[in-house]
Amino acid sequence: MIQLHYYPSTASMVPHLLLQEMCVPFELVLVDRANDAHKAREYLHLNPNGLLPVLTDGELVLYETAAICLHLCDMHPRAGLAPAVGSVERAHFYKWIVWLTNTLQSTLLAYFYPNRWVDEGNVEGAAQVKAHAQAKVEGLLHQLNDEMARHSGEWFMGDTYSALDPYLFTLCRWTRNFSCNPAREYSHLGPYLQRVLARPATQQVIAAENISAPFV
Repeated sequence: MIQLHYYPSTASMVPHLLLQEMCVPFELVLVDRANDAHKAREYLHLNPNGLLPVLTDGELVLYETAAICLHLCDMHPRAGLAPAVGSVERAHFYKWIVWLTNTLQSTLLAYFYPNRWVDEGNVEGAAQVKAHAQAKVEGLLHQLNDEMARHSGEWFMGDTYSALDPYLFTLCRWTRNFSCNPAREYSHLGPYLQRVLARPATQQVIAAENISAPFV
């Protein structure tokens, strides 16, 4: 059986949402990040980077959120959470899932962990990194909002819910405590996030991870 190694409200929420949408049997394995379980030898054997999530399925051990999502879409095509291989829509699906992990998520990580980018004790430098990261995230949220305005669809790729939607929902909710301009305040992103939130799979994940309000 698939096992998803997770910690609540982290990037592991993306494949958790995806598995629920697919109705695929799986087991959640809590990695207690609050007590540095992600740095334990046993976990580093699964992911030497010490990051979440990790998906295991028999002998398969897979990390990197986007890779896990793509693998699940390939293994469960009947779920319809990715466009057909070789289509123009699939090309844009690849583009956006890479953009989410490589551009939006990486910038959010700079916001939440600015100390990683400066010398130890450089409080002023860390504050500057955090401020610049937030400004960049706001620009990226504008880009997402404009994309949704362009096609006026219910979901990010238009009329069809895809694996991009759990990914985008998870990253957007990371902005929920921004001092200004969280994702929910954008004209198209706000209603969109509420639609994702209302899905039964999303509600199941929120309950399973014991996540409390605000949800977005």
